[in-house]
Order: sequence, then C-alpha cells, then structure tokens
Amino acid sequence: MTKFDYDLFVIGAGSGGVRAARIAAQHGAKVAVAEEYRVGGTCVIRGCVPKKLFVYASHYAEAFEDAVNFGWTTEKVAFDWPTLVANKDKEIDRLNKAYIRNLEGAGAELIMARAAFEDRYTIALSDGRRVSAKYVLIATGATPFVPLHLPGREFAITSNEAFHLESLPQRICIVGGGYIAVEFAGIFNNLGVETVLIHRGEKILRGFDEDLRDHLTNEMKKKGIEFRLSCDVARIERSGTGVRVTCNDDAVFGAGQIMYATGRIPNVLGLELEKIGVELTPHYAVKVDDYSRSSVDNIYAVGDVTNRLNLTPVAIREGHAFADTVFGGRDIKVDHTNVPTAVFSQPEIGTVGMTEAQARAASPTIDIYKTSFRPMRHTITGRDERMLMKLVVDGGTDKVLGCHIVGPDAGEMAQLLGIAVKMGATKADFDATMALHPTAAEELVTMRQKWTG
Repeated sequence: MTKFDYDLFVIGAGSGGVRAARIAAQHGAKVAVAEEYRVGGTCVIRGCVPKKLFVYASHYAEAFEDAVNFGWTTEKVAFDWPTLVANKDKEIDRLNKAYIRNLEGAGAELIMARAAFEDRYTIALSDGRRVSAKYVLIATGATPFVPLHLPGREFAITSNEAFHLESLPQRICIVGGGYIAVEFAGIFNNLGVETVLIHRGEKILRGFDEDLRDHLTNEMKKKGIEFRLSCDVARIERSGTGVRVTCNDDAVFGAGQIMYATGRIPNVLGLELEKIGVELTPHYAVKVDDYSRSSVDNIYAVGDVTNRLNLTPVAIREGHAFADTVFGGRDIKVDHTNVPTAVFSQPEIGTVGMTEAQARAASPTIDIYKTSFRPMRHTITGRDERMLMKLVVDGGTDKVLGCHIVGPDAGEMAQLLGIAVKMGATKADFDATMALHPTAAEELVTMRQKWTG
C-alpha cells in the first residue's frame, strides 16, 4: 500500500497539465489535477482559441468589401459585437466540457480548487484538504503583465478582459510589440476600431526575421493602424468613459480603452515554491532540466511556467514527454528547435527555423531566396496587399535553415514546411518538388534566383 494519495498530482489544467495527466493515467498512475478556474488553460479559455475566433470575425470586414468585385451584393451587412462574444463563449464552454470529459475518461481525478505546496510531497487545497503525491507537476502557465509602477495601471485592460468587453470602443491604444499586441491590433482595426499600437522598441516582433518584421509593419500601416515606435506610456488617467494616455515623449491622446500586451509572466504566485526550495530563473520561471525536472527531484514543470518556448503545442509535447518518461518507462527529451509558429496578425505570419541573422551567425555562407507579390485574389479586389516568402539556405550544405512567410494561410504553410525543415530538406529538394498551380505556396518551390539586395 503506497504512502501517497496519488502517484501524480498536477497543478493546473491547461494544455500541458491535461496532456500529462491523461498519459500518466493511461500508464496506470493514480492521478489528480487541481484547477481553480476552468479546464483548458490560457489557450482554450482566454488565448489561442477565442483569439482565433475573433481573427476570423474581423476578416469578414475585408471579405465583404472584396466580395463586391467578385459580383456579390452586400448592402445589408452589419456587425454585432455581443453576438460574437456570446458565440465565442458557447464554443469555450463546449471545449471546457470536452477537456473535462477527456481527462476523466482517461481515469484522472479533477479537483476544482486552488493548490499550493505544504512540503515537497504535500499539497494544500483551497477547500481545506491536504493530499500527498509521489510526483508533482506544475503546469500553471503564465499571466498577463501590466507594469506595477505605472501610474494609472488600474485603468488598463489585458487580453483577458478584451475577450469580454461589453462594447467596442471607438478608439483603442494597444501597448506592446509581440504576438498578442499585433494580433489584437488587427482584430480591433478590422472591426472598425481606430487602433494605435505603442511599442518601446524600434520594431515589432522581436526575435522574428527582420524582413518579416518590416513587411508586416508596412502592411498593418496600409490597413490604417497607427504605430508609435520607440515610445512608452508614462501614465494613464481616467477621462470621461475612456482614458487619457501620456507617453514618455510627451504626446497625449485619448482612447476608449488601453490594452497592455507587453508580455506574460510565469504564474507561480501563491504556489509557496519558496517553502520547498524549487529554484526559479531571474524571470520567475520554474527552472527545469531537459526532462522538465525542477531543482526538487520529484517536482516537474511544463509549459509557459518554465518560460522555455511559450506555445501550446510545446506545452502539450512537454507534458506528454514527462508522463512517458516518469510513468511509461521511456527516456524522452523534447526538442525545442525548428518549432513552427504562426502570428495571426493581418496579414498572417508563418515561420519555422532560423532567421537570416541567426543563420549568418551560425554558418559562414548563407543564401537567401525571397519574393514578394500580390496574392491572386487581390488582382480582382484591387486591395494593396503584398505577400512575402523567404528561404534561408546554408550555402555549404544546401540545407534549408529557415522558411518565413507573411500572407494568407501563412500558418498552414509553416506547419507543413516544419516537416521539411525538421527532416533536413535541401534547397535542391524544394526545387525538385513540382509546383501546385495556381497557389501562393508554389512560390516556395519555384524560387531560383538568390537574393542579392
């Protein structure tokens, strides 16, 4: 008879925690999962899924405009924000129930309570219970961050609140330059909200290929989004039903809302990790090894709380690998290289592999193949939008090191390109692949001229 109540106790029922719990239970472990809010985590409840639904909704603004040139009549088209929010909520409810059903169907117990450590094997629950586990997995994700010392920070919203606004503002100020900032800028702008994006950096999307950063900025400007780069907010004040924003360059303007999207911080507050000696990084993430094990050998962590690569599929892979390693008798490390990713900006970004700068730092000879063109449908609509495709190739081995796309369905293409890059495909392999015509993706296998600009 075991001295523990559970073989595995998971704190947090997001994508990584749920996957780990399900796989561990399937391996025969006795598993419990604690969640204080809803099952599904940031991605399902207040992240990727509702955001993508909002992106779809915002696309219709241009789609209805473009339809006229294809012979459609659209005089009676109208948009209703509360309908979108209500239908989004219905879908989140469905997914929440599905996650619960799948978790319990695998044999794991779900405990709707907040959890914190009492010691390395004991968990204190907010319902007053104490439970013990041989292994504990921290999968609490990350949470939006608004600077603590910003005057008027209480007047700012984050992406959490943006999904539940009672009505759309006439004007919104979005602070930040990462995924969330540029995605919500596109959403609000296309839904008819005057949109200003403030970013303290010189360019948006730090860490992405420079050509992608520049191209997306130009395309977003064409759509009417105002950029204030190398700028930061000095203070926020209430002004009527909206806000008054003062920047560090002394610019002052009003808005109906100000939304902060300046990053997310690991959600470790209240876990009492200091009691048990779990080491954190300087940015308050749980420090883990290649097997997701923390500095306390029976405590593991996966997903955004580790701040390794903060993407939902990565959290899922980490959770699965943890369960297979600890409970399935397998030795699995997660490979965090060449992970494809998309930014659901407007236009969309899809990318995998090295940026040009990264490749040049790693290899003595780099070849660049690049093209920009108008997507076929805009030859009819007349819309001034251009697509960008770029291949980064090792000049010595001919291996394709990076693929970068801005334009319609870029994320879908990046997922498939991820297979080729992961397998080590060469530019010759791309060249030998027959083009599929007429598609935008055919450009990826027909680019022959090296970029010399």
